[in-house]
Amino acid sequence: MSDERKAMTAYRFLTGPDDAAFCHRVTQALSLGWRLYGSPSLTFDSMQNRVICGQALIKEVEGIDYSPDMKLSEV
Repeated sequence: MSDERKAMTAYRFLTGPDDAAFCHRVTQALSLGWRLYGSPSLTFDSMQNRVICGQALIKEVEGIDYSPDMKLSEV
């Protein structure tokens, strides 16, 4: 049996209005080592008359064990 440790795969799904702030959040995550996971999604919020974006992201993290208490935005 190997003592080799497997990296944890962290997952996040960012959502927000289709604006520059959302693009900056995704860009920041990419610059911190997150990768796009799948295609972005869009929906229309008729109550606020705006488009809402969503983008899944993943990141391989060595040396950290998953815990439901972890703040995924900080891994």
